[in-house]
Amino acid sequence: MTRTSVGTKLYVSVLAVFIAFTACFIVFQHAREKQYKVDTLNIKLQAYNKALDEFLHEKGGFTEEQIDTYVSHHYMPSLRVTLIDRDGRVVYDSRLKDYSRLSNHSSRPEVREARASGMGSVVDRNSPTFHNDFFYSATLSSGSSGMVIRSALPYDNDLTKSLQAEIHYIWFALGAMLILTVILYRFTSRLSDNIKRLRTFAERADHNESLDTEDLLGFPADELGEIAERIIKIYKRLQTTRQEQDMLKRQLTQNIAHELKTPVASIQGYLETIIENNGISNDMRDHFISSCFAQCRRLSSLLQDISTLNRMDDAPHLMSKERVDVSAMVANIVVDTALQRQERNMNFDNRLPENIIIYGNSSLLYGIFRNLTDNAIAYAGNGTAITLEAESEHDSLTCETVWHFTFKDNGVGVPAEHLPRLFERFYRVDKGRSRKMGGTGLGLAIVKNAVHMHSGTISVRQNEGGGLRFDFTLRSVSVSDM
Repeated sequence: MTRTSVGTKLYVSVLAVFIAFTACFIVFQHAREKQYKVDTLNIKLQAYNKALDEFLHEKGGFTEEQIDTYVSHHYMPSLRVTLIDRDGRVVYDSRLKDYSRLSNHSSRPEVREARASGMGSVVDRNSPTFHNDFFYSATLSSGSSGMVIRSALPYDNDLTKSLQAEIHYIWFALGAMLILTVILYRFTSRLSDNIKRLRTFAERADHNESLDTEDLLGFPADELGEIAERIIKIYKRLQTTRQEQDMLKRQLTQNIAHELKTPVASIQGYLETIIENNGISNDMRDHFISSCFAQCRRLSSLLQDISTLNRMDDAPHLMSKERVDVSAMVANIVVDTALQRQERNMNFDNRLPENIIIYGNSSLLYGIFRNLTDNAIAYAGNGTAITLEAESEHDSLTCETVWHFTFKDNGVGVPAEHLPRLFERFYRVDKGRSRKMGGTGLGLAIVKNAVHMHSGTISVRQNEGGGLRFDFTLRSVSVSDM
């Protein structure tokens, strides 16, 4: 079953409101216009009645001939003038002189209203005397006689035409509704077009179909079209990012498999040699066992580094944070690596000030400085020196102290073309030498991720005196974190 589109529903609903509003406006305006003309005519007749009342007061009394003369001199076409005394008897009528034929007028609505409020009027009331419809306007005399002066006009074609409401506003209302209908149609058409394109986008995205089609191009140049285009662009960007992530995961899986294959193959080869050669010497057996142990240590380090990266990628919010004394931590690393540096005749110049407190994960912060140190020991070369410095800076926006660390060595360094990729996982400048040194290829990747997890930045460049220089930042513990 074909479903009505949102644009069509909106168009019909709003159009119905427009039509209802226009109809109500026309009815209201018609009644208002007619009432205005009735009020205007009533005011005119009331003025006539009051003028006649003043004339009668000036005379101090009246005769029928005097009133006939007044009416003839103040002529209004088809006007009927009637005087009604306190008891409701007609004492004068300009159209009918046989007053005995006239019934008592006390019950006439315009007379009752005039006695109650001083004036009264009735539109389109049938006259029992003339058997014709009249417009009556009655006024209570200002004297003490209690007489009511009533003027009336026959409700004929002339009066009907004069009281008829103008219809110009009807054409205006219809024209305005037509213009609004056209504007609404254009708006709802654009809305419906955008919704159809978004529905096409959703269907294609759901079925993993291509989004590069004409159906998804050329959205209308309005806010809705802009939003629709942005939704599609965001989806395409996420799709591209997902594809890149999938590709990186495949590459990472391949790299992990490749890195694991080497120590496992070595361990397997050594053990097969020991098992298949019963006559192997004790010295050779000890050498193979030591090699197996070294490969196991390398394999353990590799698995530990992979686990650390996975925790940072998948659940960084689950890592505990605490106050960490980085100055004391680095001092311990200097002591722990003393034997390795002594073998290579390397010096560690630790220039950090005391009591650098960072609020973060102790294990990751240790990994930053330990991996940088192990990397320098492994690749800087014999007879070189490591230098670690730090300067503080106050951040006025966060009210925190930002520490700028510089870790550098004066060793052999690496060619400039390799610098942008040093933080990539499993990237090695010299693969054979790196594996021989026991590196996992993940140390600098861990350093970069750990710095980022602590809201810092890190970069690497050639040191002026040779070797590498790492510049990174860490934020000191804030008052809110203590």
